[in-house]
Amino acid sequence: MLAHVTMKMLRHAKCFQRLPISGSVRALHKDNRTATPQNFFNYESMKQDFKLEIPEYFNFANDVLDQWTDKEKAGKKPSNPAFWWINGKGEEVKWSFEELGFLSRKLANVLSEACSLQRGDRVILILPRVPEWWLTNVACLRTGTVLIPGTTQLTQKDILYRLQSSKAKCIITNDILAPAIDAIAPKCENLHSKLIVSQNSREGWGNLKEMMKHASDSHTCVKTKHNEMMAIFFTSGTSGSPKMTGHTHSSFGLGLSVNGRFWLDLTPSDVMWNTSDTGWAKSAWSSVFSPWIQGACVFTHYLPRFEPTSILQTLSKYPITVFCSAPTAYRMLVQNDMTSYKFESLKHCVSAGEPITTDVTEQWRNKTGLDIYEGYGQTETVLICGNFKGMKIKPGSMGKPSPAFDVKVCTSSSRRMFNNSIILPTSPPYKLSLFC
Repeated sequence: MLAHVTMKMLRHAKCFQRLPISGSVRALHKDNRTATPQNFFNYESMKQDFKLEIPEYFNFANDVLDQWTDKEKAGKKPSNPAFWWINGKGEEVKWSFEELGFLSRKLANVLSEACSLQRGDRVILILPRVPEWWLTNVACLRTGTVLIPGTTQLTQKDILYRLQSSKAKCIITNDILAPAIDAIAPKCENLHSKLIVSQNSREGWGNLKEMMKHASDSHTCVKTKHNEMMAIFFTSGTSGSPKMTGHTHSSFGLGLSVNGRFWLDLTPSDVMWNTSDTGWAKSAWSSVFSPWIQGACVFTHYLPRFEPTSILQTLSKYPITVFCSAPTAYRMLVQNDMTSYKFESLKHCVSAGEPITTDVTEQWRNKTGLDIYEGYGQTETVLICGNFKGMKIKPGSMGKPSPAFDVKVCTSSSRRMFNNSIILPTSPPYKLSLFC
């Protein structure tokens, strides 16, 4: 993990320099709503106001999603849907928090009853951007089963490695990957349930859509301790075999409030679109926990592959207020003629995953009037540092430490002092030492 951090830090040699900021929020554009934070006054106030209480028991489905359902019913929440899905072919799905709860409880019963999964059992989920991916995320929370997302680009060998390493008892996927899983299933002694998201039946598989039709919507969410395992993400494996990175119910369910409240600056009136692949932790960051912590709408486009024209059309057509994508994606977008598009709702843009270059940010600003606020984190963490709204963005910098971390940059000679470790106490602010 430290090797990964070091490579990042070398590409951001000046990333942790303190950036000047006045006592009042800076207006970066003529339209002040694009630069003024909704959830904090300035960086210093954000650091001072941040408090994170970690209860003994916590479950995101019960303690966050169901609470938004109650507010929704009481008329204490804007009319935004909780989830909004399109496929670019005219099909559309909109769920309120109440509908999200109803459907996820049905899927939770499929997992616990039809599949006989117990609390702590592991479920591998390999699906593209389809609504069932989000329902499975919530259903696993409700049942206390441990979710393991995977990208649809995984090969048969990759899936076998993940099944055997994780000892998963259930896998959920689609028609495309089902044959590969059938070929390796005999080598996975722990795997006993296979669910397929398909309009057709397949021998040896349970059809998730059909099973949900007959499942009860009555389900009691398990009472999970804050430090129980919630999800496992496999790293990319760039420096060896992919490693399993575990997250507890509180580490993302509570920890990502840093992302949702401060970096993304979301409110219940916002519509958030994150283009990350469903197999990576970034999708959990910005397509599940961060928006729903704030009661915002999660927007998603099926998009089997990244199509700049489709992205621009969607940003122009739908009331998306916050947009998150990788720097490479922004580069592809600015290479297009954007003069015919108007982004009337868009007010905040962020990037993560790799350094973003000055030329891309300048072109995006010239074409949209909006800055791109870079953030940095890892599969193992939430946002470690970032550029926050109201800050003057310094070219080549990924900003200041998030309020959850006390970050120090150390020279290689200091490495022995920290025994090559990252120290994470039980409650924030976490102390993080990065070596360059």
